[in-house]
Amino acid sequence: MYELKIQEDYYNRIVRYIRKAMPQFGDFVLTPSAHNENYIMLNWTEKDSDYLFGPHQISDGSLRFMALTTLFLQPPETLPPVIILDEPELGLHPYAISLLASMIKIASKNAQIILATQSTRLIDEFDINNILVVERDELNKCSTFKKLNENDLIDWLDKYNISELWEKNVLGGRP
Repeated sequence: MYELKIQEDYYNRIVRYIRKAMPQFGDFVLTPSAHNENYIMLNWTEKDSDYLFGPHQISDGSLRFMALTTLFLQPPETLPPVIILDEPELGLHPYAISLLASMIKIASKNAQIILATQSTRLIDEFDINNILVVERDELNKCSTFKKLNENDLIDWLDKYNISELWEKNVLGGRP
């Protein structure tokens, strides 16, 4: 984030997305640590306030959203080629999950993104052709991966969304 502040377009986009989920967010205050200038202190202010907040003064979900926003909205040339995350939606407000999905779609133009989730809210944000269902094969003691195909589910999709099909065990992926 400290280096991104130089690239104003990307930095400002990150701040804008954070403000969508946290309207009270003002801006980051990023300064090198007094004990080690190689460490940058993550602080921020609220809108219309000079009070400095640190990471211990915010919810886990808000801090997670800040980190995910920075990850997914960084410049394409610094984005890792593959991003693998387990349950990135944990602790996020439902609206923030929608924002997360939009950021994932932006980043997916320049990186392969693999998510594991149990969130019906998150999977409803994606096209069924982008979803794999993982199940445990007890007989062979392994995991199996099944790519969903919209054509196979066309009749179901006329009446239900993806999460409802998952809850009805049409897609599999049950515990």
